Amino acid sequence: MDDDTAIFAGRGSQTLTGKICANLGLPVGKNETITFSEGNTFVRICENVRGWDTFIVQTTVFPANDNFMELLFYVDALKRASARSVTAVIPYFSYAKGDKKDEPRVSIRARVCADALEAAGVDRVVTIDLHAPQIQGFFSVPVDNLMALPILADRIMEEMELVGRDTNELVVVAADTGFAKEAREYANYLQVPVAIADKTRAAHDDSAEVLGVLGSVEGRTAIIVDDFAISCKTLCGTADELLEMGATAVYAAITHGVFNSQSMELVDNSKITKMFVTDTIETQPTALSDRIDLVSVDGLLSEAIRRIGQGESLSSMFDWTARARFARHHV
Repeated sequence: MDDDTAIFAGRGSQTLTGKICANLGLPVGKNETITFSEGNTFVRICENVRGWDTFIVQTTVFPANDNFMELLFYVDALKRASARSVTAVIPYFSYAKGDKKDEPRVSIRARVCADALEAAGVDRVVTIDLHAPQIQGFFSVPVDNLMALPILADRIMEEMELVGRDTNELVVVAADTGFAKEAREYANYLQVPVAIADKTRAAHDDSAEVLGVLGSVEGRTAIIVDDFAISCKTLCGTADELLEMGATAVYAAITHGVFNSQSMELVDNSKITKMFVTDTIETQPTALSDRIDLVSVDGLLSEAIRRIGQGESLSSMFDWTARARFARHHV
């Protein structure tokens, strides 16, 4: 990396930022965040960044509002410190579910967040597995929506070989119809068939009813894939349905572990053998189950940052024939 590049950590992504900087041979930028007694957030950049390309890494959840406001303040602080460019690296983009006005008198929350980031002065956004890819269109600045797929899929293959399961007998299962396209990409990557869980959600809560599964899973190891999980109720229910349909075992691969305080008890009592989850979120309010296998995205993000700094293509990172160049695994 160039000497005029600096990477800073928000409070939501300090461990991940440390890994990214270690990969790139850079020190973590010096900054500080203070929360005053009345709840106000104060941020400060503690080194000279005039004319530098800067990156602020901050996942926006747990707590969502505090972390998002902190991100805005850091973007503003870097711009006011005369940084040449400010890139917000948002491993998990909260409020991404609020991408449309699907009922009367509601806010399109993702658009509000996008407008706020641009108003603060962000020059570029890097994120992973947006819940709704069209959110990229809410921004007028470049948005790089990276995919955790190759990292998770490679870990799945490693696990199958480790436990002696035939990788040719896998089946990828979309957690719902909304994730069907992404599930097909997993299936193409792994060169296995795909099935789709059909579910319905009756209210604005963390659970949904599984209506059935479209596709054959009999005699196969099922891998449920989704972009995030909160309560894990639906995930565990889908696992039950798959086993009833003849699956020999059920695993899950989830990009964002937005786990609530009851989720890990459900996972421990479920029929899911193991759940692969990335470390885009490191401030969960609950200790993770022993069935959770953390897969780090530090290699993915550090390679993206390096390419941005060098003016190289990011899309070529997802040429599956070149995956070994960037899909680094760290637990």
